[in-house]
Amino acid sequence: MSQDQSPAAPQGLTRQSEDFSKWYGEVVQRAQLADHSGVRGCIVFRPYGYGIWEHMQRLLDRRIKATGHQNAYFPLLIPESLLQKEADHVEGFAPQVAWVTHGGNKELEERLAIRPTSEAIICSMYARWIESYRDLPVLINQWANVLRWEMVTRPFLRTTEFLWQEGHTAHATAEDGKAEVLRMLEVYRDFVETELAMPVYAGAKSDAEKFAGAEMTYSIEALMKDGYALQAGTSHDLGQHFAKVFDITYQDEQGVRRHVWQTSWGVSTRLIGGVIMTHGDDHGLQLPPRIAPVQAVVVPIWRKPGDRGPVLAFIEKVKEALGDRVRLLVDDRDQYSPGWKYYEHELRGVPVRLEVGPKDVEKRAVMSVRRLDRRKESIPLDRLAVRLPALLEEVQADLFKAAQAFRAANTSSAVSTDDLVRHFVTEGKRGLVALPWTGDAGLEAEIRNRCAATLRCVPLDQVPFAGLAPAGGRVALFARAY
Repeated sequence: MSQDQSPAAPQGLTRQSEDFSKWYGEVVQRAQLADHSGVRGCIVFRPYGYGIWEHMQRLLDRRIKATGHQNAYFPLLIPESLLQKEADHVEGFAPQVAWVTHGGNKELEERLAIRPTSEAIICSMYARWIESYRDLPVLINQWANVLRWEMVTRPFLRTTEFLWQEGHTAHATAEDGKAEVLRMLEVYRDFVETELAMPVYAGAKSDAEKFAGAEMTYSIEALMKDGYALQAGTSHDLGQHFAKVFDITYQDEQGVRRHVWQTSWGVSTRLIGGVIMTHGDDHGLQLPPRIAPVQAVVVPIWRKPGDRGPVLAFIEKVKEALGDRVRLLVDDRDQYSPGWKYYEHELRGVPVRLEVGPKDVEKRAVMSVRRLDRRKESIPLDRLAVRLPALLEEVQADLFKAAQAFRAANTSSAVSTDDLVRHFVTEGKRGLVALPWTGDAGLEAEIRNRCAATLRCVPLDQVPFAGLAPAGGRVALFARAY
């Protein structure tokens, strides 16, 4: 089939402004990121979607190891007796725990939980491994899957089974534990902003929103294009709660036995959903180049049969010039026209398209087109190895700037609870709202009941909200959220 006889172009996506949720589902399916399995809430990661996760994992794993952590792996199944040891923890996860009751045809003597999180199993191991102050700190991370029996699911954002990393550390002092919590929160903030081009606010959660069993929870909070907030990562100060329950102690330098201080922290494949909803548009995905499985796609163009050979020969030179500097795909499928390919790779969010036709061959250049704004630039072959990586970095930076601008335009301030409720209910607006905050749990519950907005975090950096709170006071950010 010639390029002029390709299959009909697929129908366009639902517009974000018409139905954001439907748009999201169509992008996930048609960009071939994931598909539904036979178990509700358990998705199949297709190669393109898993490729995004692989790049996220690689970039974050490098950061985690640079801070002195090591990777390990702990079992998927947790004995019920272990999970039941920490009452607050169990109560917080009880509605979401799935249980294994049989092994083959035999009923088990003790039920086994499919891990909703790994504090219980890891703490039981730390109690064995830690003996002296010389064993501390213990800095361990694992890449794993977890299962939480969710009632309402959506691919990547909230699924029954999902992939994540969870760090679990033990320290000799409370100060060391708190420092670890904030250090990893900053690792997350830098990773998400630098690699995913997703601006976030880092801050403390309220007692109502903190992790079950934690003394304090911190999070990074992002704003999606539909005006809903997304918790993109969490870091928990566990204090000594789990250490006392599981009897995790060490002998200090004076020979006194003391309980350790612990932390846990994690991000998950929810970040893929965050990338889709932060950067996507009515044409589909827009992937930040640093996590894109394909950073640039080459589309050959010819109309006369005699042009095919020279065009493809020139593309070989393009591949040689770039080497492994760029994750490159050459789309030389004969059954699809260039226009059809443009549509498909825009839908899949490929950051840069390189067009090569007879005129480009004559000029010994390629025509680059940015997915972000379709800006074109002819790049000579002898400059391509330098210019294309630089162009991808420009796209990365511009995606972040666009997301920052959107967040700024959709962040408001309120001086009272009534003012905040008016924003969400009377005016029907979304986005983030900053409100002076004293930590009143009753007021937090009232806000949730009146307008379904939750306290996302109390930002650590209060400078952007200077003047809103009384002198010495703080603000909290509220939003309706995923």
